[in-house]
Amino acid sequence: MSGKLLKSGLIVSVMTLLSRVLGLARDVVVARLMGDGAAADVFFFANKIPNFLRRLFAEGAFAQAFIPVLTEVHHENDKAQLREFVAKVSGTLGAIVFVVALVGVIASPVLAALFGMGWFIDWWNGEEAGDKFLLASTMLKITFPYLAFISLTGLAGAILNTLNKFAVAAFTPVLLNICIIILAVYLAPHLAQPAFALAWGVFIGGIVQLTFQLPFLYQAGLLVKPKWGWHDPGVVKVRKLMIPALFGVSVGQINLLLDTFIASFLMTGSISWLYYSDRLLEFPLGLFGIAIATVILPTLSRNHVAKDPKAFAGNIDWSVRMVCFLGLPAAVGLAVMAEPILTVIFQRGAFTPETARMSSYSLTAYAFGLLSFMLVKVLAPGFYSRQDLKTPVKYGIWCMIANMVFNLIFAIPYGYIGLAIATSLSATMNAGLLYLTLHRVGVFRVSRETFWFLIRIIAGSTVMGAVILWLDKGDSFYLLSLLEQIKHVVLTIGLAVVTFIATLLILGIRPRHFRAIGG
Repeated sequence: MSGKLLKSGLIVSVMTLLSRVLGLARDVVVARLMGDGAAADVFFFANKIPNFLRRLFAEGAFAQAFIPVLTEVHHENDKAQLREFVAKVSGTLGAIVFVVALVGVIASPVLAALFGMGWFIDWWNGEEAGDKFLLASTMLKITFPYLAFISLTGLAGAILNTLNKFAVAAFTPVLLNICIIILAVYLAPHLAQPAFALAWGVFIGGIVQLTFQLPFLYQAGLLVKPKWGWHDPGVVKVRKLMIPALFGVSVGQINLLLDTFIASFLMTGSISWLYYSDRLLEFPLGLFGIAIATVILPTLSRNHVAKDPKAFAGNIDWSVRMVCFLGLPAAVGLAVMAEPILTVIFQRGAFTPETARMSSYSLTAYAFGLLSFMLVKVLAPGFYSRQDLKTPVKYGIWCMIANMVFNLIFAIPYGYIGLAIATSLSATMNAGLLYLTLHRVGVFRVSRETFWFLIRIIAGSTVMGAVILWLDKGDSFYLLSLLEQIKHVVLTIGLAVVTFIATLLILGIRPRHFRAIGG
């Protein structure tokens, strides 16, 4: 089983890498076009709200509730029953998200006022910064329908992942990035407000992503005519699992949305600085954490249906080991090299050295929570696969409240950096609660081998961090040409990776450590 998991994880990682690389290319285009100005803040704001709802309807609560039930139906080997279940789920979800999208378009001024309260107050008082509120209201009308298309895309991807066709869903986000880049390059120069080109890129990208997955559903024999099935037993089961998961699964996204709300009261640029740092954080999180979580949920669901607790615990143990191996050095690298990496990737056009410096502070704060974000992704399926969503929901609510408290504690003295600190702390709290509960109920505990594996990873990451600090050029980095900066960053990352791997080899890490216990 561990070989299949590793292969599936590698497939998803490769496709996700392609998506993340294009995502960075997209962000470079956006950064060059808008930097950290008012229009940039508004676009990131208008894109964040439908993306937040996407995590709820598509990748978050829905996926975690749908995949275990779909696995049960698929396990019965009744193709007609499977097709009927997919038809009723797709029809019910589709109707709901299209209504929500329509309401979002109509109520865009209300949403802009609710989540961008600082801008609304400026507009109400007739201040110049109130233009952000008007721009956000208009832009939301363009970006909000993305919710409907991407939710159905998420449904299609969940079906394909359950059938072990991971590559299709992992590749799909590439198309969104391509759409945004094309419109930013060819449409933006012809608009009075270039940010609208990006918004239309999001809208068109949603349609393209859904269209791309339909042939693969057809090939799998599951491209069926949607039916309304609110009272269907399978849909009811998904619905009952999904409703509480709206909090539990997406607590991280809720926290980020709260950060946006608070950032609207802070200085212009705060939302943009958080966005650029979050985008770099999403690179290893998506490449490693989400990739492993994507393949582990269907596997754990099958283990649970087959009543194989040993395989269940062994596969969680493997996933924890993998995210520690990949996430800890990535966190150290991002924390220590935040400013040089941001400079090399984004600094051109409207993205200034000051933008890079300000973004680096929040990236360092986010980096301390990277491993926790990843652990939540792989520990939570230990509950979802057993159709226990109440526990993650409870902890999600606790962590959301804790995040609000942390925001008050850190945002007042540290501004937007405090928001990033609060997010990292609440994620760490969430990961700790999930693990302690799995341990307490006897479902999973970190194996002895994984414990010593983690100790070696910590040692390797520490040595790697020391090497990066030794190679740091400080302020003289900005005196280098762009080519010299790129060479320095690439050389530093290369030496860091070599140092990390060499340290692990010296400490006794071998290929057998990457196999599941008993796998």
